[in-house]
Amino acid sequence: MEKTSDGFVRADQIDLKSLDEQLERHLNRAWTMEKNKKNQDDFPIATSASAVTTTATPIGGGAASRKQRYEWEIDPSKLIIKGVIARGTFGSVHRGIYDGQDVAVKLLDWGEEGHRTEAEIASLRAAFTQEVAVWHKLDHPNVTKFIGAKMGSSELNIQTENGHIGMPSNICCVIVEYLPGGALKSYLIKNRRKKLTFKVVVQIALDLARGLSYLHSQKIVHRDVKTENMLLDKNRTVKIADFGVARVEASNPNDMTGETGTLGYMAPEVLNGNPYNRKCDVYSFGICLWETYCCDMPYPDLSFSEVTSAVVRQNLRPEIPRCCPSSLANVMKRCWDANPDKRPEMDELNFEILKS
Repeated sequence: MEKTSDGFVRADQIDLKSLDEQLERHLNRAWTMEKNKKNQDDFPIATSASAVTTTATPIGGGAASRKQRYEWEIDPSKLIIKGVIARGTFGSVHRGIYDGQDVAVKLLDWGEEGHRTEAEIASLRAAFTQEVAVWHKLDHPNVTKFIGAKMGSSELNIQTENGHIGMPSNICCVIVEYLPGGALKSYLIKNRRKKLTFKVVVQIALDLARGLSYLHSQKIVHRDVKTENMLLDKNRTVKIADFGVARVEASNPNDMTGETGTLGYMAPEVLNGNPYNRKCDVYSFGICLWETYCCDMPYPDLSFSEVTSAVVRQNLRPEIPRCCPSSLANVMKRCWDANPDKRPEMDELNFEILKS
């Protein structure tokens, strides 16, 4: 943005869309960090036999060694980082090559803003470990393949196309398969005018439903199901990504509370701060299904507070076009029922969508 000589910002240089996106990111970040602070004693990893766990083994195998390497930890010497794909609140995503494989590299830097406390950084690191712990054992064609990660280290020295670069100690690195199709949301925006064929809509819905069904079978609640977190491979197969707020489903629903996710996709019980379970993903799936069919955004004219109030108190849902086949419309309505118990399981939705 361009400033005048007296320090004011020119109004015609303000990117309102960018500001909206930044505001949403900061709101979601604030909610997530607050949730992490409240739940330090309720960290979900390794809480039960069915939970996803990480194991660490000493580097070099020596019992006296102080350094430990997690089974998901990468060898930085095999990594080459290329150009930037995207930038976000906590860092950037790059193209890269790891051990000869085309990959996407997520670099997270939580210390560059200079005002985060040690407790905040510790909370973010815990969230990073949680994401990796959830992700590294998953194996499904509709879930983005996790390759490895590296916690922040002063010894982290990464090769780029222009030579080696050192990384700050706050940097954490996640490596996943590279998916050239980009985010599902971007694909829908590109097709906003001409829309998608019904066959393509059904295939996207099936991909997402199968991926979520697999996660739920592993007792994992994604908690941030949205089209931005769904990626497309070269064949336009949808794969679920971004496990930053995923957690193992608690046996007691009261152990899972707090506003986690993205406004517009969040279930009423989550917005209300009530206990929730995997059915919050089913609600979000219903919103994604509507978005895929319409190639449009839910609630484009409402503010964050208006969406929250209307969804919870007035049972607001996106308007289903009259041209939408009743079979698909019924799936949407069942998914976003205000009562989580009345929402179907993802396994059930697989069969319903196939019949559409």
